[in-house]
Amino acid sequence: MTENHDSVLPSSEIASRVDAAFDSLLDELAAIVAIPSVSSDPAHADDLERSAIHIRDRFAAIGLEAEVLSVDTPEGVAGKPAIVARSQRIEGAPTVLLYAHHDVQPTGDLSRWTSDPFVARIEGDRMYGRGASDDGAGVIVHLGALRALGADLPVNVIVYIEGEEEIGSPSFTNFLQTYKEKLSADVIVVADSDNWKVGEPAVTASLRGNAVATVDVTVSDHAVHSGMFGGPMLDSVTLASMLIASLYDEAGDIAVAGLGGRDAADVDWPEAEYREAAGILEGVRLAGTGDLAARTWTKPSISVIGFDARPVADASNTIAPHTRFKLSMRVVPGVDPRDAMDRLIEHLESHAPFGARVEVTPNEFGPGYQADLGSPVTRLLHEVLTEAWGHPSVNIGVGGSIPFISDFQRLFPEAQVVVTGVEDPMTNAHSEQESQSISDLRCAILAEALLLTRLPRL
Repeated sequence: MTENHDSVLPSSEIASRVDAAFDSLLDELAAIVAIPSVSSDPAHADDLERSAIHIRDRFAAIGLEAEVLSVDTPEGVAGKPAIVARSQRIEGAPTVLLYAHHDVQPTGDLSRWTSDPFVARIEGDRMYGRGASDDGAGVIVHLGALRALGADLPVNVIVYIEGEEEIGSPSFTNFLQTYKEKLSADVIVVADSDNWKVGEPAVTASLRGNAVATVDVTVSDHAVHSGMFGGPMLDSVTLASMLIASLYDEAGDIAVAGLGGRDAADVDWPEAEYREAAGILEGVRLAGTGDLAARTWTKPSISVIGFDARPVADASNTIAPHTRFKLSMRVVPGVDPRDAMDRLIEHLESHAPFGARVEVTPNEFGPGYQADLGSPVTRLLHEVLTEAWGHPSVNIGVGGSIPFISDFQRLFPEAQVVVTGVEDPMTNAHSEQESQSISDLRCAILAEALLLTRLPRL
């Protein structure tokens, strides 16, 4: 790519370039899906390395200087491979960092896929496959926008494709600190989030934080016969269930005091659409009060994500002395997850049923994110999303967490961070039948290309 700081392409020309390259970009996405880059499974370590090299080569092929890098975690564990690519330097132009990740979740239950999760399949407007959306599509957005602009790119670009987002980005902070000079930017664009719906783009205004804890409930020092002692003595599974139930009030709102949250959202999420996206069975009522979107984005939630108990196949007539479960608490944007954990521990210990021993072990914390909705870059992002989709973009929250964004904000305080993406409520990220809207992918590539051409005007 050659220097061309003063060139501003017409939107129609950029759109034509995206359309001309789009079929080949779909092939590129299918090639990414074909590499099982599961970061959580050591058996796929070679695949993760292969994925990094493949993506490095894709960016090198369009003229960027690209390399595969890694650093150790704070505990000294080797980090996963990441790609860093840079465009040719344009003096005086702003620098934009484009983030995505190339690692993926495990497949889950293969019987719930209608085809091989690592063979991309197109049906209608959607491409199915593990990583087709989260976050192979994010990689393709960056690749496609840069390919479309070519020598007419008017800004300096750094592409950073992480390799361990799906396991909590353990080496992320060390990576930013180690390669701070390589990654320093004026604007950071994170392409790992959602749109409001297919055909309706969005800027991510907030993300909930996360706080995870393991809870041990113990009632006795050994198992005893359920006939000899049952009645006066409750088993630990029952007591653990009572403790979990204490986390919610009769309406299904979180009963833990002091976690914050608000009941109003900027958009209306129809219940029928929510239920369809979540696959909720008929007759199952939704929990909580307030706007449905607020319950998902700006109010706290607590979910049991693991539970250790004797399997039914191994059942015996004994009272279980000990039960363990794991809680994932999604924390309101702006609330410190460590403060929220203190509130959770206080609640659990004070609600120990029938005096059972309750021990809470915090496991991990991830801060939330609150966008600067008044920043020039956010306003520009809304502008280009609206133009690319032909539909007004909206601000949405996301109930999930992207904790590393706070590291970007902390280590690059002068940079404006914006979060967008290509997922939608039907994407099934992290689940079976993951898929990506093809039409939204095309619009996202166009929007990012428009953003890059207009940033020098700010």
